[in-house]
Amino acid sequence: MRTVSCAKTTVLTAVAVAASLAVAPGAAASPRTGSLGLPAYSDLVVDEAHHHVFVSGGGTSNGVVVTDFHGRVRKTIDRQYGASGLVLSGDGRTLYVALASGDAISAIDTTTLAETARYPTGSQTCPAHLARTGTLVWFGYGCEQSWNGGIGRLDTTATPPTVAIDQQGANVHFRHAPLVAAQSGDTGPLVAGQAELSQSAVYVYAVTAGKLDARASGAVAGSDLADLTLSPDGKTIYTASGSREAMEAFNSADLTRAGAYRTGQYPDSVAASPDGRYVAGGVRNPRDDVYVYKVGGVTPLSTLDVTDAGVLASRGLAWTADGERLFAITRPANGAEPTLRVLEYPADR
Repeated sequence: MRTVSCAKTTVLTAVAVAASLAVAPGAAASPRTGSLGLPAYSDLVVDEAHHHVFVSGGGTSNGVVVTDFHGRVRKTIDRQYGASGLVLSGDGRTLYVALASGDAISAIDTTTLAETARYPTGSQTCPAHLARTGTLVWFGYGCEQSWNGGIGRLDTTATPPTVAIDQQGANVHFRHAPLVAAQSGDTGPLVAGQAELSQSAVYVYAVTAGKLDARASGAVAGSDLADLTLSPDGKTIYTASGSREAMEAFNSADLTRAGAYRTGQYPDSVAASPDGRYVAGGVRNPRDDVYVYKVGGVTPLSTLDVTDAGVLASRGLAWTADGERLFAITRPANGAEPTLRVLEYPADR
């Protein structure tokens, strides 16, 4: 690993380690290597209240790994069949897990790290991606690549909680489970996009009385969409698509362009900092794989090489609320087993 810019970088693998590896500006260090114990990677989410990071392994995994903010594994929550998408409740007390191989969404208590409920989504639905607006959990679902994908809704406040599928609108079709992202307020917006197609359509919805209200849509993200997210205020959509050489920004109101942040070839991850000041992106490249920009900036504040001979995993970036840590998931260039790395002060503040 090498630090290309002035950002201070700490790299930690998610195995028990005795101390952090702090890298001063311009210095180099040999990161420790290890594994989360997962066969592959699907999603990660940051729990600020408990200083935990949750990492899921996708359709071939049956667990969610819990680490601390230093990357040390604290627990693996098992019997989470095909654990894929992750999202926290508004109060942070519950982690929802999309079970792609279990046709359900599970609820995990973030204090006890024990499952408290499981909500079936229907036979052969394969829920894979999660987002939240208010108390509603939205899930992108769809098995294989048979154009049976859609958007579902879990109403967590109903008695009992209820699940509904086919919420995306009658004229919207997804080849498989769409990516979903949302501004967490009651009305959204919620954004959905089909990954890994030659033209990746993006759909924007408002949430009205618990239902999706279609707004803007278009094939603005290019092909091979790998990741999308929203700014904290919900006004800007950021995308990472393999056909482009930059993270791109679009106004969520009408999908007009709102800037671009160059990363080089094959961007596959994008994450907006919770304070709205920064946007980080990553590429499928064994060198210079993470770029951090100030929103609206022209040149990156830092360019980081975090993977050695590996590559950054798709959708593999997440910030802490204070912006002082950026978590990155890497994998071997010819393998799938993920490693969690902790980048300290990624914007060099």
